[in-house]
Amino acid sequence: QVQSVESGGGTVQPGGSLRLSCVPAGYTHASTDCIGWFRQAPGKEREGVAAIYPGGGSTYYTDSVKGRFTISQDNAKNTVYLEMKSLKPEDTAMYYCATGTVGGRHYRELGLFADFGYWGQGTQVTVAS
Repeated sequence: QVQSVESGGGTVQPGGSLRLSCVPAGYTHASTDCIGWFRQAPGKEREGVAAIYPGGGSTYYTDSVKGRFTISQDNAKNTVYLEMKSLKPEDTAMYYCATGTVGGRHYRELGLFADFGYWGQGTQVTVAS
């Protein structure tokens, strides 16, 4: 099964920064393709963190990370980044990226409708003093 590949996780102190990278699998460069970052903390459901439509540049963020996280793309490197600043202990989770397309599932936390697949194995982010 083809998977996206995430990297860049680690352990940082509160207030610190990390940049996650994703090489998205299944990305066709169609205008309807999007790349999303998700996270799952122990005992919690997976939640959408940020998403980008590379074709048009539209970005989406869950409320808890607005102003702290930035999703961006580097088409030359076929890589999507998640720049995370002012990290908090509650940001601790396994972070996953996935490739999606406009679809029927409502990701309420992101404010978009999409179907995601090609999930990666994840990269762990731990924020602790």
